[in-house]
Amino acid sequence: MIPELSLSVIKIATIGTSSFLAAFLLTPSLLKFLYEHKLWRKSLRTKALGGGDLPVFQKFHHEGETSIPRFGGILIWLIPPGIALIFSLLSHTGSIYLEKFNFLSRAQTWLPLATLLAACAVGFLDDLLQVVVTPRGFFKKLWPLMEKHSSGGLSLRYRIMLVLLIGAVGAWWFFFKLGFSTIHVPGVGDVLLDFWYIPAFVIVMLATYSGGVIDGLDGLAGGTFASIFAAFGVIAFSQGQMDLAAFCISIVGTLYAFLWFNIPPAKFYMAETGMMGLTATLTVVAFLTDSVLVLPVIGFLLVLESGSVIIQQTSKKLFKKKVFIATPIHHHFEALGWPHYQITMRFWIIGIVMAIVGVAIRLLG
Repeated sequence: MIPELSLSVIKIATIGTSSFLAAFLLTPSLLKFLYEHKLWRKSLRTKALGGGDLPVFQKFHHEGETSIPRFGGILIWLIPPGIALIFSLLSHTGSIYLEKFNFLSRAQTWLPLATLLAACAVGFLDDLLQVVVTPRGFFKKLWPLMEKHSSGGLSLRYRIMLVLLIGAVGAWWFFFKLGFSTIHVPGVGDVLLDFWYIPAFVIVMLATYSGGVIDGLDGLAGGTFASIFAAFGVIAFSQGQMDLAAFCISIVGTLYAFLWFNIPPAKFYMAETGMMGLTATLTVVAFLTDSVLVLPVIGFLLVLESGSVIIQQTSKKLFKKKVFIATPIHHHFEALGWPHYQITMRFWIIGIVMAIVGVAIRLLG
């Protein structure tokens, strides 16, 4: 008999590898479909979130980028749930070992899987609206919800509303169904939030979603989220949440396959289909592992990216001055003359180091 711990390691490694291979093999067909149907943004962004012009962004991002399709996040939408379903079905074949590989469990993975599917669906709708030139039928009815400037898609207000809705449902489930009402403070212990747990959950989900602005350079978002989910996989493993650990590593495997095709020059972009799913699911995983206070450490790059935008907008409104040449901050380094691949790889290194630091804080705490 294989020891239980060893079997868990084999299970997680197998699921991560299976996710990578499934995504790797699916991607060529997905790319063929996306290019055949020209599912890319028809024009570059022309306005910033605050409504101003984007001279620096337009300097480094040319119209050739509009011929690269979106929807890379479809891999995130399909592969982890698909792998979970396959191993769940295999577990009913009567094999004792195959039964151990099932990581679809109500206590650990139902909620993050449901969140992933729901959030990816919202992101998919946003991406779909961005590639529609002349809305017809159902899409014409959605026209009032779309951005009136830039390159279309759901307006920021409606995206935020949908993120808040997903967060509210998740918070309700955690508090009323799972009985969560405390958060763990490393070095201190559990702190009771009681009903305040619900707004805290929603705020964290919205803040994590704001970190999605990191999706701006080839491979940057994929590598960043791979290290983040790997870190939470380690934390889940250390807590004995083997199904949740397997789920996290399934996402990591899928992201590595995405990176294979997204390393410069990118074949497709993750876009909102992936970013909304990843950020929302990350929030759920952080709360399931009771590690929400180390989320800003493990996800340091998300904080850095969204924080740079907040600082820039605040400074422009209050002092009429820019702090950065351009935001999010990876565009600032572009403006300084750093090659995009250099920015991406240096950010990856920072992300990995901060993920290790975050895991160490959580495990020591």
